[in-house]
Amino acid sequence: MVELQEPLSALINHPQTFTKGKKFPQKIHIYDETLRDGEQMPGVAFSPAQKLRLARLLSDIGVDVILPAFISSSESDREGYRLILQEREAGGIRPEIEILTIARAHRGDIKLAADETRKAGVAVERVGILILSTTSDLHIKYKLGKTLLKYKGRPETEWLATPVEWYRAANIDLIAEHIAYAKELGFSTIEFASEDASRGNLAYLLPWAKACREAGGTRLCFSDTCGVFTPDGVDHYFPPLLKSLPHGFPVTAHFHNDLGLASINTVQALGHGASHASITANGIGERAGNGSIHQITVILKELYGIELPDFRYDLLWKLRREIEDCSGIPIQAHEPIVGHNVFLHESGIHTAGISIHPAIYQFLDEKTVGGTHGFVYGKHSGRAALEVLIDRHPLLKDKKHLCTDAVLGQILAEIKDRREHAHKDNGFGNVIDDYYRHLAGLGVSESAVAEIALKHLIS
Repeated sequence: MVELQEPLSALINHPQTFTKGKKFPQKIHIYDETLRDGEQMPGVAFSPAQKLRLARLLSDIGVDVILPAFISSSESDREGYRLILQEREAGGIRPEIEILTIARAHRGDIKLAADETRKAGVAVERVGILILSTTSDLHIKYKLGKTLLKYKGRPETEWLATPVEWYRAANIDLIAEHIAYAKELGFSTIEFASEDASRGNLAYLLPWAKACREAGGTRLCFSDTCGVFTPDGVDHYFPPLLKSLPHGFPVTAHFHNDLGLASINTVQALGHGASHASITANGIGERAGNGSIHQITVILKELYGIELPDFRYDLLWKLRREIEDCSGIPIQAHEPIVGHNVFLHESGIHTAGISIHPAIYQFLDEKTVGGTHGFVYGKHSGRAALEVLIDRHPLLKDKKHLCTDAVLGQILAEIKDRREHAHKDNGFGNVIDDYYRHLAGLGVSESAVAEIALKHLIS
């Protein structure tokens, strides 16, 4: 590698030149949903032991909040929740990490959360709860409509004819009552979640949020449930929302990735003053997943100059591998920052540049995130990568004097020929077919479910 004679900053226009002027909060909280929302990825099912293993690593990496389970869903989730609470009390998870569970606006869910917390030997005041609600008229009337009619003592036959305005008012009453109940039980944090808020009515969001706060809610979760947000949409909702709240009132940005924008939308929301970035490791989650911990933390650090104190960026590659191992879902090879290939180079032009100085073709230092740099030899290889290999490989470095231009040309010709013919006949069909069979096998098939149902229906 050549030693630069000028400072790198004098040779390139740094990306942070263009990212100034945002209103980031004094403290950005990394709010991990890997073990709850991430587990909703089709076919993923973490065991209680795996949840504990991953919670320890998330603690080591430096997250601030862990939401490990929807405990009403299964005994496995309840066991994982209890194990993680007990591990924090025992010191295996950082004591300052906030641990939450999640509940519907239903007394049974909220009471179960309190009961399971005490069952773990932990005071309810030591944990938080997120209570689901919505500010989307589509959800309010057509998903929750029958629930709201029952709550108000009205018959289901009135569902479709009842106007949206009635459902809006009933929805506020429902969430406020259940926030007050959670407060009565002693939860330290009571987060109120506005599902599908990115498609909801801003004029309704503000009084809904006010009612939730007055009932005892301590943090608002703004959800882009269908992953349709753009930075422009964030600009529409977040400034008036944050202006309507008391200064410093915490707001979580919980964004999905259906159109690939979850990470930059999350950064945009933080730039308006949102305090909590709701993310998952490897970006796993339902459909196209969630905002990812590796993208959001590294974007903040490298492009906005915001380095999170005590965050272990160098563990991001380790976290990637642990999530792959526990979920059974390999991340794409070209995934930004943590993908297998992102610090590998094959193109002759690129390898020639990299061998002079990495900054010519690589902005991020692989060591920052615990990655590995290297060259791949194939159809596009050039002499620079081959010369680097000859310099360092124990079988070759003492034969460097034999490497004439003609010999290097012969070596490269054979490398290219081998790569072009390696899969000439069979392609990659077997590997790809095996991958999709593996994905299909992570869940229980429809035919197997039908057999299970039939067994119980006729027993």
